[in-house]
Amino acid sequence: MSTSTCPICQKPVAPRGTNTAFPFCSKRCRAVDLGRWLGEEYRVPDRQADEREDELPADSHPDRQYGDA
Repeated sequence: MSTSTCPICQKPVAPRGTNTAFPFCSKRCRAVDLGRWLGEEYRVPDRQADEREDELPADSHPDRQYGDA
């Protein structure tokens, strides 16, 4: 069975059944991770601008003609 490491301090992590802070090694590392999320150090990546270039502007639609409401 492989042992995992804490994503914060890299120490070995006890199994989920015996560790209430899993996947972290301690409550302290769990709190550090939460603080990083709340401080916006971690972010979910946004779509790249070049991916958006192929999209139509919000006010245009291929089925609409000028003057349609």
